[in-house]
Amino acid sequence: MAAALAQYRPDTVLIEGPPEADGLLALAAHQDMGPPVALLAYVVDNPAQAAFWPFAAFSPEWVALRHALDHDVPVRFIDLPAAHTFVHEHEEEPEGPGIDPIAELARTAGHDDPEQWWDDVVEHQLVGDGDALAPFRTIADAMAELRPPGSEPSGGREARREAWMRRQIRAAERAGHRRIAVVCGAWHVPALAGRPSVASDDALLKGLPKVKVELTWVPWTHRRLSQHTGYGAGIASPGWYQHLFESADRGTVRWMTKVAALLRAEDHSVSSAHVIEAVRLAETLAAMRGRPLPGLAESTDAVRAVMCEGSDVPLALVQDRMVVGDRMGRVPDEAPTVPLQRDLTRLQRSLRLKPEPAERELDLDLRKDTDAARSRLLHRLTLLDVPWGSAATSRTGSTGTFRESWRLLWEPELAIKVAEAGIWGTTVESAATSRARDLAAHSGSLGEVTALAEACLLADLPDALPTVLQALADRAALDADVAHLAEALPALVRSLRYGDVRGTDAAALRELAEGLAVRICIGLPPACNSLDAEGAGAMAGHLGSTHAAVALLTDADELHQRWSATLRTLAERDTIAGLLRGRAARLLLDDNQWDAAEAARQMRLTLNPVTPPAEAAGWIEGFLAGGGMLLVHDTRLLGLVDDWLTSVPDAAFPDVLPLLRRTFSGFDPGVRRTIADRVRAGTDTPATPDRPGFAPTLDRTRAATARRTAAVLLGINHAPPGARGSAE
Repeated sequence: MAAALAQYRPDTVLIEGPPEADGLLALAAHQDMGPPVALLAYVVDNPAQAAFWPFAAFSPEWVALRHALDHDVPVRFIDLPAAHTFVHEHEEEPEGPGIDPIAELARTAGHDDPEQWWDDVVEHQLVGDGDALAPFRTIADAMAELRPPGSEPSGGREARREAWMRRQIRAAERAGHRRIAVVCGAWHVPALAGRPSVASDDALLKGLPKVKVELTWVPWTHRRLSQHTGYGAGIASPGWYQHLFESADRGTVRWMTKVAALLRAEDHSVSSAHVIEAVRLAETLAAMRGRPLPGLAESTDAVRAVMCEGSDVPLALVQDRMVVGDRMGRVPDEAPTVPLQRDLTRLQRSLRLKPEPAERELDLDLRKDTDAARSRLLHRLTLLDVPWGSAATSRTGSTGTFRESWRLLWEPELAIKVAEAGIWGTTVESAATSRARDLAAHSGSLGEVTALAEACLLADLPDALPTVLQALADRAALDADVAHLAEALPALVRSLRYGDVRGTDAAALRELAEGLAVRICIGLPPACNSLDAEGAGAMAGHLGSTHAAVALLTDADELHQRWSATLRTLAERDTIAGLLRGRAARLLLDDNQWDAAEAARQMRLTLNPVTPPAEAAGWIEGFLAGGGMLLVHDTRLLGLVDDWLTSVPDAAFPDVLPLLRRTFSGFDPGVRRTIADRVRAGTDTPATPDRPGFAPTLDRTRAATARRTAAVLLGINHAPPGARGSAE
C-alpha cells in the first residue's frame, strides 16, 4: 500500500470507514498516537450499541491514512455513516452467493489454504523497482470475475454502503480531484468501478433513518485483533504480521532471533547455533513446499523442531507472546471522550495503575494510602459494571481485612462500559454514588441490598450509604424468611469489619446487624422443624455462617448468650433433622458452651438402636463438619461412632454409606489415616507413649521444648526448661 501510494501520488485519499470520524483523522499523526488503535462509535442514548474499527500499524487503511497526513493530502472516510448503520445493524442481507472471495481464488489456483495462498501471491511478493500498482489491478480483475454485473440481488445493507461510497467518489470528482485513491475491501471494487446511475444510488439511500452517534479513538490490542468474534478483526497472527511490516529485510533471521531471546528469558537453553539451524530449516521447508519465502507455518515448524526439541509447551509461549502478542496502542489526551473516562484516566495516572492488556495480580495493603485509594477505585468501577479488576485469592495466603488481591485485565470493550456508566456522573465517585442509590431503590431482595451495603463500604461511598441502609432496614423489616435473614447477616458483619478498617462510621449498620441476629435467634428453631434433606443441608450452611457472624459482633454479650441458647434448642429438639442437631452440637462444643462429656452424652443419645440409621448418619455428618480431629483426640467419641457403625443393620447400611463417605471424604488424608490406625488399634485401648501426642501422662520435658520454640516465635520470655508450670 505504501509503495502504491508513493507511485500513484494521489491528490485525495478516500478510505472505507465511518465519515463521522473525519474530524478525528488528524490525531493519527499525533506523537502520542500509536497503533493498534480503534475508532469507537456508539449511540449517544444507548452506549451499549457500539462498534469498533480496529487499525494495526500494518493495516492498509492506517498506512493510507498516515500517507495522506504525512504528505498533506486531503483524506476522509466514505463508508455509510454509523448513524445509519446502527439502525440497520441487525438487518439480514438478501439471499446472494455469499462466497469467500479469497477462498474462491485460492481454490481456483489449486490451493486448499486461502491464507497461505494469499501470503504467497501477495504478501511475500516484494515490489522492488517494479510497478507497485500491478498487484492492485490484478486483484481488481479477479474480483470482477467473481462479481460480474447482475450476479447479486439489489438492496440490503451492503448495497447501501456501496451506493454511499460511490456518492462520495463522485463528490471528490466534482471537487476537482483527479488522482483519487480509494482504499477499500477488494470485494467492493467491481461495485465502485461499475458506477450505476446517480438516480439508482439516490433511490437506495433515500429516507435512511439515523440515530445520534459519537466517535473517538481508543487503544486496541494485538490479542483483540486475533479474535474472530465480537469486535476482533480476525487476524490470527497480528504479532507475525507486525514483524513482517517492521522487517525491511531478512525477516526469517530477525524472527528466529526474537524467538530465541524470548525462550532464553524463560530459562530455555537456546543458543545462536539453534537460530542458524532454525533459519536453514525454515528456508528448506519453504523450498520443498514451493513457497517463495518461509511463512509462519515454516517458521513455526522450524522453531518446534530446533528450539523446542519437538515440544509444543515452549511453542505455546511463542504463539502467545509473539505470534499474537500483547502490544497495546496509545491514544493522545486530545482525543474526545466522555467526562467519566477523563476522570478515570486521571485516577489511573495518579495511582500508577496503568491499563495493560496482559492479566496481572495486584496485592494491596489497605493501611497504605495509595493502596487504599486503588482499592476504592476498583470497587467503584465494579459497582459501575466496569470490570477492570476482579477479586482474587492473595498469593501470600493472607486473609486479613487489611489485605486485598485483585486480578487486573484491561479489555478494549471496557471503553464502552465507561461510556455507558457516564450517565451516572462525570467522576468515578459521583457516578458510583448515583449508581448505588439507584440500585438500592430497585433491588428486590434483602440479599441484594446487603451486598450493595457491603459494596458501598468497600468503595467508600458515604453519600450513598444512608440511602442503602434505609433500603436495607425496610427490606429486613418486611422479610420474615429466616433463611434470607441468615444469608444477609454475614455480609452485614463483613461490612462492619470493612468499615472499621476504612474508618467509616458504621453505627447504624451495627444496630441493624444486631437486630437481624436477634430475629434469626427467634425464628431459627421453628424454621428448622421437619425439614427434608435438601432443606436441612441449606439451613446447615446458614447455621455455620450465622455462628461465625455472631462471633464477630464484639461487645454483644447478650446476643452471644441468646445465640448459644438457640443452638442448645436446635441440638436437643427431636423434631429437627439430625444434620442440624449434629451441627449445632459441634458449634456448642467448639464455642466451649459444652464440654467433651456433654458432647459424648448427646452423641450416645443419638447413636442408639432406636434412631433410624439415616438420621444418625446425618447427625454424625453435621457434628463432624468442623473437622475430624475430634475423633483423633477423643477416644470416647471415636468409640461411640465405631460402635454405632458396626451395629447398623445390613439392610440399612447401603443407605447410610453415602452419607458417611461424604462426611469422611472431607477430612485431611492424615486425619483419615490416623483415625483408621486408632480403630485398628482398638478405640478403648489407651494411647501408648510411642504414639506422638497421645501419651497417658504429660511429658514435661518435651512440652518445655515446644514451649521454648513457641516463646521464640512470639517474642516473649519463658521459664527455663523443667521449671514448674513451664508446660502449663
